[in-house]
Amino acid sequence: MKHMVHPQRATDRRRLLRAGAGGLVALAALSFDRRADAARSDHVQLLCSGPAGSIPDLICRSVGEQLSNTGGQRLFVDNRPGAAGQLSVAALKAAPADGNTLLLAQGAIATVYPYLYPKLAYDAVADLAPVSLAGEMTLALAVGPAVPAAVVNVADLSAWLRSHPALANVGSPGTGTLPHLLAALLLRATDTPWQHIPYSGGPPALAALLGGQIAALLLPEGLFSAHRVAGRLRVLATSGAQRTALMPDVPTLIEQGHADLVVREWFAFFMSGKVAPERVKAWAKTLAEVLAQPRLMAQFLDNGIVTAPSAPAELVARIAAEQRYWAPVVRGLGVRID
Repeated sequence: MKHMVHPQRATDRRRLLRAGAGGLVALAALSFDRRADAARSDHVQLLCSGPAGSIPDLICRSVGEQLSNTGGQRLFVDNRPGAAGQLSVAALKAAPADGNTLLLAQGAIATVYPYLYPKLAYDAVADLAPVSLAGEMTLALAVGPAVPAAVVNVADLSAWLRSHPALANVGSPGTGTLPHLLAALLLRATDTPWQHIPYSGGPPALAALLGGQIAALLLPEGLFSAHRVAGRLRVLATSGAQRTALMPDVPTLIEQGHADLVVREWFAFFMSGKVAPERVKAWAKTLAEVLAQPRLMAQFLDNGIVTAPSAPAELVARIAAEQRYWAPVVRGLGVRID
């Protein structure tokens, strides 16, 4: 069975991220379509599972920018990185269930973590109300200055890691994230010993790769794009079913002999499981309208993100299907986190 998870231009990224890093960051006043009145309030909080500069942060601020048109409401982005998204879920649980707080997080909080963490501090079904898929993207495997230029593909990397066990450090944006699990699957398939080095999100992991503290890293491809163009890192493979528009010259894992490793990361909006269903549906409609804006879609594509809004029921069904898939995969990897 294939490891299929169903489910940046640099100027745009800098402009989007100038809103600030971490903490509670106010965005401009915003208003919603009259048809989404059920989603109206004087204050909206958007929790973000990643740090500034991460994919979830980019999505949050892109959506906020599209919403900030004519006034009437204020939306605040609150970055809560750490524990692979669990801190942001804890913040969502602690917030009032009035329909004025949303969470943008990786799908793994609902699909993978229930099987990875025996003491998970939330119930993925009872505590999370799926609202809408936001976007999905292909992962990429990159190496930095710690790895010699002669390493140009996955086979080369595996051989180099085996011959340099003291340097076989592979990073991820957090334990249990899809990049971590894909690394584990790939290195198990190539019989390569390695040391997992988790970070609190993509940006700090990327900084470690660029600084030579780790040999290799898997992240959404958009986070590597500008650094690849500048020659600061090399991308050896991507994880989709075919090559991507962002990196058409980079071969897939399939092309390199790993036909069962097709993984795409996705992020979605969630609300508290205690929020009234009509509020969830109203927000889903609002977000679908925002995510369909051509300007936002172009910004996302520049960062390797394909917008993919969905109805709440569709997201619920997708999560259930992926839970059935990931449960045996996690067990097979033997990854458990206390």
